[in-house]
Amino acid sequence: MHHNYKYGRKIVGYLHKLDSFYLGCNWRCEGKATLSVLTYKTRANNMTAVIRNQGNQVNHKRIRRIYREMQLNIRIKPKKRLPSREPVPLIVPEIPNQSWSVDFMSDALLSGQRFRTFNVIDDFNREVLWISTDTSIPSPKVIRILDQIAGYRGYPRQIRSDNGPEFLAHRLQQWAQDHRVYWQFIQPGKPAQNAFIERLNRTFREDVLDAFLFSNVREVQEIAFDWMEMYNTTRPHESLNNLSPKQYAQLAIS
Repeated sequence: MHHNYKYGRKIVGYLHKLDSFYLGCNWRCEGKATLSVLTYKTRANNMTAVIRNQGNQVNHKRIRRIYREMQLNIRIKPKKRLPSREPVPLIVPEIPNQSWSVDFMSDALLSGQRFRTFNVIDDFNREVLWISTDTSIPSPKVIRILDQIAGYRGYPRQIRSDNGPEFLAHRLQQWAQDHRVYWQFIQPGKPAQNAFIERLNRTFREDVLDAFLFSNVREVQEIAFDWMEMYNTTRPHESLNNLSPKQYAQLAIS
Protein backbone atom coordinates (compact mmCIF):
# COMPACT_ATOMS: atom_id res chain seq x y z
CA MET A 1 0.00 0.00 0.00
CA HIS A 2 1.25 3.49 -0.79
CA HIS A 3 2.79 5.14 2.27
CA ASN A 4 0.70 8.33 2.05
CA TYR A 5 -2.49 6.34 1.39
CA LYS A 6 -1.83 4.18 4.45
CA TYR A 7 -1.54 7.17 6.76
CA GLY A 8 -4.50 8.87 5.11
CA ARG A 9 -6.66 5.78 5.76
CA LYS A 10 -5.53 5.80 9.38
CA ILE A 11 -6.55 9.44 9.80
CA VAL A 12 -9.90 8.92 8.10
CA GLY A 13 -10.66 5.80 10.14
CA TYR A 14 -9.75 7.50 13.38
CA LEU A 15 -11.88 10.51 12.61
CA HIS A 16 -14.81 8.37 11.55
CA LYS A 17 -14.61 6.30 14.73
CA LEU A 18 -14.54 9.24 17.11
CA ASP A 19 -16.59 11.82 15.24
CA SER A 20 -18.98 9.95 12.97
CA PHE A 21 -21.86 12.10 14.18
CA TYR A 22 -20.14 15.31 13.09
CA LEU A 23 -18.72 14.02 9.83
CA GLY A 24 -22.02 12.66 8.51
CA CYS A 25 -22.71 10.33 5.62
CA ASN A 26 -20.75 12.41 3.09
CA TRP A 27 -17.56 11.16 4.70
CA ARG A 28 -18.12 7.64 3.44
CA CYS A 29 -18.96 8.86 -0.03
CA GLU A 30 -16.05 11.24 -0.38
CA GLY A 31 -13.55 9.69 2.02
CA LYS A 32 -11.53 8.04 -0.74
CA ALA A 33 -10.90 11.38 -2.43
CA THR A 34 -9.78 12.79 0.90
CA LEU A 35 -7.35 9.92 1.40
CA SER A 36 -5.32 11.03 -1.59
CA VAL A 37 -4.47 14.37 0.02
CA LEU A 38 -4.27 13.39 3.69
CA THR A 39 -0.79 12.09 4.45
CA TYR A 40 1.26 11.52 7.54
CA LYS A 41 2.88 14.92 6.89
CA THR A 42 -0.38 16.85 6.58
CA ARG A 43 -0.55 19.58 9.20
CA ALA A 44 -3.61 20.00 11.39
CA ASN A 45 -4.74 23.24 9.75
CA ASN A 46 -4.43 21.76 6.28
CA MET A 47 -6.21 18.62 7.43
CA THR A 48 -9.14 20.70 8.67
CA ALA A 49 -9.33 22.56 5.35
CA VAL A 50 -9.29 19.32 3.35
CA ILE A 51 -12.12 17.81 5.40
CA ARG A 52 -14.21 20.99 5.24
CA ASN A 53 -13.71 21.21 1.48
CA GLN A 54 -15.38 17.80 1.26
CA GLY A 55 -18.54 19.38 2.71
CA ASN A 56 -18.08 18.15 6.27
CA GLN A 57 -18.60 20.70 9.05
CA VAL A 58 -15.90 19.82 11.57
CA ASN A 59 -14.64 21.97 14.42
CA HIS A 60 -10.94 22.72 13.96
CA LYS A 61 -10.30 22.16 17.67
CA ARG A 62 -11.62 18.62 17.38
CA ILE A 63 -9.33 17.93 14.42
CA ARG A 64 -6.36 19.30 16.34
CA ARG A 65 -7.20 17.16 19.37
CA ILE A 66 -7.35 14.00 17.26
CA TYR A 67 -4.20 15.12 15.45
CA ARG A 68 -2.34 15.27 18.76
CA GLU A 69 -3.81 11.99 20.04
CA MET A 70 -2.51 10.24 16.92
CA GLN A 71 0.91 11.79 17.58
CA LEU A 72 1.06 13.32 14.12
CA ASN A 73 2.60 16.54 15.36
CA ILE A 74 5.39 17.51 12.96
CA ARG A 75 8.51 18.77 14.66
CA ILE A 76 9.68 21.96 13.02
CA LYS A 77 13.41 21.62 12.68
CA PRO A 78 15.02 24.99 13.32
CA LYS A 79 17.18 26.24 10.53
CA LYS A 80 20.83 26.11 11.48
CA ARG A 81 22.18 29.61 11.30
CA LEU A 82 25.80 29.99 10.33
CA PRO A 83 27.69 32.93 11.77
CA SER A 84 28.19 35.79 9.37
CA ARG A 85 31.58 35.78 7.68
CA GLU A 86 33.47 38.75 6.44
CA PRO A 87 34.69 38.46 2.83
CA VAL A 88 38.46 38.12 2.74
CA PRO A 89 40.44 38.76 -0.47
CA LEU A 90 42.06 35.67 -1.97
CA ILE A 91 45.75 36.58 -1.81
CA VAL A 92 48.59 34.40 -3.06
CA PRO A 93 51.05 33.89 -0.17
CA GLU A 94 54.63 35.04 -0.67
CA ILE A 95 56.21 31.93 0.86
CA PRO A 96 55.17 28.29 1.33
CA ASN A 97 53.23 27.13 4.37
CA GLN A 98 51.55 30.45 5.05
CA SER A 99 48.10 29.33 3.97
CA TRP A 100 46.49 25.98 3.20
CA SER A 101 43.10 25.35 1.65
CA VAL A 102 40.99 22.28 2.41
CA ASP A 103 37.77 20.83 1.04
CA PHE A 104 35.74 17.64 0.66
CA MET A 105 34.54 15.88 -2.47
CA SER A 106 32.25 12.89 -2.90
CA ASP A 107 31.63 10.14 -5.45
CA ALA A 108 30.50 6.51 -5.60
CA LEU A 109 32.03 3.07 -6.17
CA LEU A 110 30.72 0.59 -8.73
CA SER A 111 28.66 -0.97 -5.95
CA GLY A 112 26.92 2.36 -5.37
CA GLN A 113 28.60 2.94 -2.01
CA ARG A 114 29.46 6.58 -1.47
CA PHE A 115 32.95 7.73 -0.54
CA ARG A 116 34.58 11.07 0.19
CA THR A 117 37.92 12.65 -0.46
CA PHE A 118 39.61 15.23 1.76
CA ASN A 119 41.90 17.49 -0.26
CA VAL A 120 44.61 19.78 1.10
CA ILE A 121 46.75 22.22 -0.90
CA ASP A 122 49.34 24.91 -0.19
CA ASP A 123 48.03 28.19 -1.60
CA PHE A 124 51.53 29.41 -2.40
CA ASN A 125 52.25 27.04 -5.29
CA ARG A 126 48.96 25.02 -5.40
CA GLU A 127 50.86 21.93 -4.34
CA VAL A 128 48.61 19.06 -3.32
CA LEU A 129 49.69 18.18 0.20
CA TRP A 130 47.30 15.29 0.66
CA ILE A 131 44.24 13.54 -0.77
CA SER A 132 42.60 11.13 1.66
CA THR A 133 39.73 8.84 0.62
CA ASP A 134 37.30 6.94 2.84
CA THR A 135 33.61 6.24 3.26
CA SER A 136 33.57 8.65 6.19
CA ILE A 137 36.02 11.39 7.16
CA PRO A 138 34.93 12.94 10.48
CA SER A 139 36.76 15.76 12.22
CA PRO A 140 39.08 13.46 14.29
CA LYS A 141 40.41 11.97 11.06
CA VAL A 142 40.79 15.45 9.58
CA ILE A 143 42.95 16.34 12.59
CA ARG A 144 45.12 13.24 12.12
CA ILE A 145 45.67 14.10 8.45
CA LEU A 146 46.61 17.71 9.21
CA ASP A 147 49.00 16.57 11.95
CA GLN A 148 50.57 14.10 9.54
CA ILE A 149 51.19 16.84 6.97
CA ALA A 150 52.51 19.21 9.62
CA GLY A 151 54.92 16.49 10.73
CA TYR A 152 57.13 17.14 7.68
CA ARG A 153 56.08 20.68 6.72
CA GLY A 154 55.24 22.39 9.98
CA TYR A 155 51.90 24.00 10.81
CA PRO A 156 50.60 26.77 8.54
CA ARG A 157 49.64 30.22 9.71
CA GLN A 158 46.10 29.78 8.45
CA ILE A 159 43.76 27.26 6.85
CA ARG A 160 40.88 28.27 4.58
CA SER A 161 37.69 26.22 4.24
CA ASP A 162 33.95 26.39 3.76
CA ASN A 163 31.46 26.05 6.62
CA GLY A 164 31.08 22.27 6.55
CA PRO A 165 30.17 20.53 9.83
CA GLU A 166 33.54 18.76 10.02
CA PHE A 167 35.31 22.13 9.94
CA LEU A 168 32.92 23.75 12.41
CA ALA A 169 33.43 20.93 14.92
CA HIS A 170 34.63 22.13 18.31
CA ARG A 171 37.42 19.55 18.39
CA LEU A 172 38.93 20.81 15.14
CA GLN A 173 38.65 24.44 16.17
CA GLN A 174 40.34 23.61 19.48
CA TRP A 175 43.11 21.87 17.53
CA ALA A 176 43.62 25.01 15.44
CA GLN A 177 43.76 27.15 18.57
CA ASP A 178 46.25 24.82 20.25
CA HIS A 179 48.58 25.00 17.24
CA ARG A 180 48.07 28.72 16.66
CA VAL A 181 46.51 28.16 13.26
CA TYR A 182 43.99 30.78 12.19
CA TRP A 183 40.99 29.03 10.61
CA GLN A 184 39.52 31.27 7.93
CA PHE A 185 35.96 30.43 6.94
CA ILE A 186 34.63 31.69 3.63
CA GLN A 187 31.15 33.18 3.39
CA PRO A 188 28.38 30.57 3.02
CA GLY A 189 27.44 30.01 -0.61
CA LYS A 190 30.60 31.74 -1.89
CA PRO A 191 32.89 28.93 -3.14
CA ALA A 192 34.83 31.43 -5.27
CA GLN A 193 36.38 32.70 -2.03
CA ASN A 194 38.14 29.32 -1.84
CA ALA A 195 39.10 29.33 -5.51
CA PHE A 196 42.49 27.61 -5.17
CA ILE A 197 41.03 24.37 -3.82
CA GLU A 198 37.95 24.63 -6.03
CA ARG A 199 40.21 24.68 -9.09
CA LEU A 200 42.02 21.61 -7.82
CA ASN A 201 38.70 19.85 -7.18
CA ARG A 202 37.61 20.44 -10.74
CA THR A 203 40.83 19.02 -12.17
CA PHE A 204 40.79 16.05 -9.80
CA ARG A 205 37.22 15.20 -10.76
CA GLU A 206 37.93 15.42 -14.49
CA ASP A 207 41.20 13.46 -14.33
CA VAL A 208 40.31 10.85 -11.71
CA LEU A 209 36.76 10.65 -10.37
CA ASP A 210 35.08 10.97 -13.77
CA ALA A 211 37.75 9.01 -15.64
CA PHE A 212 37.82 5.75 -13.63
CA LEU A 213 35.40 3.19 -12.27
CA PHE A 214 36.37 2.18 -8.74
CA SER A 215 35.75 -1.18 -7.08
CA ASN A 216 36.86 -0.16 -3.58
CA VAL A 217 38.20 2.79 -1.60
CA ARG A 218 41.77 1.44 -1.62
CA GLU A 219 41.76 1.62 -5.41
CA VAL A 220 40.64 5.24 -5.27
CA GLN A 221 43.43 6.05 -2.84
CA GLU A 222 46.13 4.42 -4.99
CA ILE A 223 45.04 6.25 -8.13
CA ALA A 224 44.74 9.52 -6.19
CA PHE A 225 48.31 9.19 -4.89
CA ASP A 226 49.67 8.52 -8.40
CA TRP A 227 47.74 11.49 -9.76
CA MET A 228 48.92 13.71 -6.90
CA GLU A 229 52.55 12.91 -7.72
CA MET A 230 52.00 13.75 -11.39
CA TYR A 231 50.10 16.93 -10.54
CA ASN A 232 52.85 18.23 -8.25
CA THR A 233 55.90 17.33 -10.33
CA THR A 234 55.07 17.41 -14.04
CA ARG A 235 51.73 19.07 -14.74
CA PRO A 236 52.22 22.72 -15.82
CA HIS A 237 50.00 25.45 -14.38
CA GLU A 238 49.25 28.66 -16.24
CA SER A 239 49.04 30.57 -12.95
CA LEU A 240 52.57 29.35 -12.11
CA ASN A 241 54.15 30.48 -15.40
CA ASN A 242 53.54 27.02 -16.87
CA LEU A 243 55.62 25.35 -14.18
CA SER A 244 54.60 22.49 -11.95
CA PRO A 245 54.04 23.26 -8.24
CA LYS A 246 57.34 21.66 -7.26
CA GLN A 247 59.28 23.51 -9.97
CA TYR A 248 57.68 26.80 -8.99
CA ALA A 249 58.56 26.31 -5.33
CA GLN A 250 62.18 25.43 -6.13
CA LEU A 251 62.53 28.48 -8.35
CA ALA A 252 61.00 30.77 -5.75
CA ILE A 253 63.25 29.50 -2.98
CA SER A 254 66.41 29.81 -5.08
